[in-house]
Amino acid sequence: MSSPVPPPWSAARASRLPPVLAVVAVVALLALPVAADGGGGGGGGGGAHPADAVSALVVLYCVLRLVRDRRRPLSRAAAVVLGLPVLGLAVAATGAVSPGAGITGLGRYLQVFVLVPAAVLLLIRDRGDVRLLARSMVGLGLWQGAVGVHQYATGTGASYQGEQIRAVGTFGPQDVMGMATVVSLGLVCAVGLALGHAPARRRALAAGCALALLLPLALSFSRGAWIATAVTCAAQLLLSGVRRALAVGAAAVAAGVVLVGGFGLGTAMLQERVGSITQVADAPDQSVTDRYTMWEAAVGMWRERPLTGVGLKGFPEHRDGHASLALSSGSETDGAGAGYHRQPLLSPHNMYLLVLAEQGLIGLLALAGSWLALLVLGLRRLRAVRRTRRTGTDCGLVACGLLVWQLTDFAYADIGGPSTVLTAVCFGLAAWWALGPGAGAGTEAEPVAGAGTEAKPVAGTGTEAEPVAGTRTQAKPVAGTRTQAKPMAGTEAGPGVGAGTGTEPGTEEVSVR
Repeated sequence: MSSPVPPPWSAARASRLPPVLAVVAVVALLALPVAADGGGGGGGGGGAHPADAVSALVVLYCVLRLVRDRRRPLSRAAAVVLGLPVLGLAVAATGAVSPGAGITGLGRYLQVFVLVPAAVLLLIRDRGDVRLLARSMVGLGLWQGAVGVHQYATGTGASYQGEQIRAVGTFGPQDVMGMATVVSLGLVCAVGLALGHAPARRRALAAGCALALLLPLALSFSRGAWIATAVTCAAQLLLSGVRRALAVGAAAVAAGVVLVGGFGLGTAMLQERVGSITQVADAPDQSVTDRYTMWEAAVGMWRERPLTGVGLKGFPEHRDGHASLALSSGSETDGAGAGYHRQPLLSPHNMYLLVLAEQGLIGLLALAGSWLALLVLGLRRLRAVRRTRRTGTDCGLVACGLLVWQLTDFAYADIGGPSTVLTAVCFGLAAWWALGPGAGAGTEAEPVAGAGTEAKPVAGTGTEAEPVAGTRTQAKPVAGTRTQAKPMAGTEAGPGVGAGTGTEPGTEEVSVR
């Protein structure tokens, strides 16, 4: 009699679900609308988003899995790289203006740069989980982008130059960078998947998603997101091959000339916004003036306390004492379902300067050193995977691309708002690719023309199989193990013959030189 089939939601089936689905749930929750008075961005106040609460549950879930499985949580290298920022954070927390501010700031930084990235690193099992997580980010970007395009088309977006046309998705006018961040990260994931070695249909679908995300990214009117996305996509193309980069770059330039010059696509406001990128020094608008003034204030705070900074959450308290009179009283927000609001400028909109001002040289070296280590190790592993022609190039391009985007965007933005939890997920993906035990080594190999079936290692044998042109199956024996091969068509498997070989009769075993 056959064993009974377990019900769809039985504990046995639930235990076979990939643990990374917990991280996918965090990404999916960012599709929910943000309350008008919550989740303030840009370092502002506001209540916590549901995604932040679930990210804490993900960390708890990861800890419970480690206790249940009784396994070592992190390798020594991963513990050092991810734990390095704790040094500067602990010092800066002791110098905060109040104990409450120190605890709040410490918890936020630990969530974004230590705890959630470590949980993502431990919950990802293989490259399939990376692709699942990347596709969820693409899906979130498409959803937020669709909402943003509808806002622009119907005039229900955030206020921009007196018109409610700025696409902000479900994040609201108080977090104008939220949709731009989500769409940009989705576009980076789509480009990475499109440049991999998946079947042509999947790569074409990923490329189509990347093209679809360009429109909402443009309608976000976010110059920082534009610059970070352009730099990252160019880096991904170069990492995938110089010839491919030149071909795609030429096609993109030609398409841009035809769409903008030939068909006149792009409103006057959009063209003015693009042109303002190169005019920030000659004729800066008030937003650029405020940004430069706050940068100078952050540098002044650092000069006052070069080693330890003014303490976590200390920038708003010390801003007026270091800012010039050119700084405005705040930024005005309106539209997208919310009323008029004047939002105070509570951060310098530069992550590096924010860390330098609040944590000093100790904090900046610790935090930036951790990021640089992830980038160097990730690029080394990507190069090794491309050189050995294993599959997984798409995962490397996604992970390295997300990290490059974050490090570039940090020159124009800092943490704050509901979309910050995506920053933690990106660092977790980059950490898995750079430090994960199964990121660079695997049994997958690129299919070779004329190759037979792809052999997979047998559980517990430690063999690694790679298809070779003109062969059926191959297995590299490991010392102390027995290799197994599937019987050829038309043969009948029987008991093994020969001492110690473990090869069944009627099979071929080809040695690899």
